[in-house]
Amino acid sequence: MALLDVEERDLTIAGSPMPYAAFGRGERTLVMIPGLSLRSVRGAGLPLALQYRLFTRDFRVYVLDKRDDLPEPCTISALAEDVAEAMHLLGIGHADIVGISQGGMIAQHLALDHPELVDKLVLGVTLSRTNDAVREAVDFWTDAAEHGDWNAIVQDMMGRMYSERYAKRYGWLFPLLLKTVKLSDPARFATLARSCLTCESYGRLDHIACPTLVLGASEDRIVTAEASREIAERIGCPLHIYEGFGHSAYEEAPDFNRRIYDFLMQL
Repeated sequence: MALLDVEERDLTIAGSPMPYAAFGRGERTLVMIPGLSLRSVRGAGLPLALQYRLFTRDFRVYVLDKRDDLPEPCTISALAEDVAEAMHLLGIGHADIVGISQGGMIAQHLALDHPELVDKLVLGVTLSRTNDAVREAVDFWTDAAEHGDWNAIVQDMMGRMYSERYAKRYGWLFPLLLKTVKLSDPARFATLARSCLTCESYGRLDHIACPTLVLGASEDRIVTAEASREIAERIGCPLHIYEGFGHSAYEEAPDFNRRIYDFLMQL
């Protein structure tokens, strides 16, 4: 832990705690914005540092969670403003930004509304406008959360997120996840899930001027591969689609982090 220089703290955004984890000793700064998750960044600093250890030599990495108390309704634009405020409080004047899934939606708004904060941008398995696939997923998750059916949420997310190949190999672990992960605040989860339906950055994507990389997955049943394709086409940036992988390509694909690292290190 000392070698990775792991730090876990809370910022205060709009009067509410916002947890973050930081690690690495590099001279450059990398801000990672995770997606809608079953787990909090709080208490996960060391596992995150190990997951992203490839970046720790060259970057000081900050993984920013969402704040504990959220407005209702909550929008992707508002979450991007929280990230901008968090960077200000941390003294980060600019950084490379990696956004995954919902985090990619937030990262787009950050790059559009605060371009001075973003050096390079990576958008993984995300979308820029609502489609039927994400609407169906969010409707199911929010309904289940409002009925307190945590098991249904976990089982449905696992089914939508992973490729058929991955599910066949590791599906036996999913019941164990039901026993180890608890939904502490169903209302907050539902609020964050609904915010995914407010991302409507597509019409402005051509205003993103910083170097950008888009990563998608052919079997993505949450945002779809087409959503990644249209982002890259609209921005005019490189695109890689992971064939045979699902929404969790960031976990499934062995070269996902390496591809991001190589892009960020390009001159």
